[in-house]
Amino acid sequence: MAHWNLKQVWPAEEPFPESVRGGAQLWILGAGRFGRLAMERLLKGDINQAVVVDADRQRLMDIPEESPVIRVRGDIFVFLSNQDLVDHQWIIPAVPVHVAYGWILMELSKKGVARRLAVPTVVDAQVPHPIRTPSGTVYASHATFRCPDDCPEPEDHCTITKKPRPEKLYQTLQNLSIPTFGTVVIQSRQLAPGVGGYTGAQLKEALGAIEASPGAYCVATSCSCHAVIDALLWEGSA
Repeated sequence: MAHWNLKQVWPAEEPFPESVRGGAQLWILGAGRFGRLAMERLLKGDINQAVVVDADRQRLMDIPEESPVIRVRGDIFVFLSNQDLVDHQWIIPAVPVHVAYGWILMELSKKGVARRLAVPTVVDAQVPHPIRTPSGTVYASHATFRCPDDCPEPEDHCTITKKPRPEKLYQTLQNLSIPTFGTVVIQSRQLAPGVGGYTGAQLKEALGAIEASPGAYCVATSCSCHAVIDALLWEGSA
């Protein structure tokens, strides 16, 4: 892979050199259980290169040596802040944080004043099975059970219940009614059973929509069945 020693660990705070930049089609953020599943299920066929980012060096070293990955050690947001995000880049979040929201808040804060808000409580009644955290994040899901990690996400019915699927959750979120708040939804697309992600183009489109019109926003990442929702206030460029 682009004259790169796959046994090396790249520091998250350093941009990739030109010889490496753009070679990997996937950025897998997290080398824990779900990050490993993503590697196993995606690194085959037409997709044969990836970057894997984790703060835990041992997790990175536990990746089999023959895996065609660049191991990056450090904070995922430090990594994202120091790399060129191109439109066709696939990002696979495999960490317990709202990556898209965190990236948008980070990028806005570089240009002006942006701060975290709690998701308005009116959202809870508009989404299925909401779970609200003390920090004001809301999780929503069509499921009341733990979904299998290899769900193929069939179009017309639930894998477990066999019942017809309700409205896709990302569509529900696009139609939220929240006084004084805009809504931005990043749709997570399934790339393999149990593995979803989005592109650099999707992130940049979401960022651009918020940056162009200061105000309060709910920012959601959602697949057909599950979602995480956070909120922010963008006061505009400094």
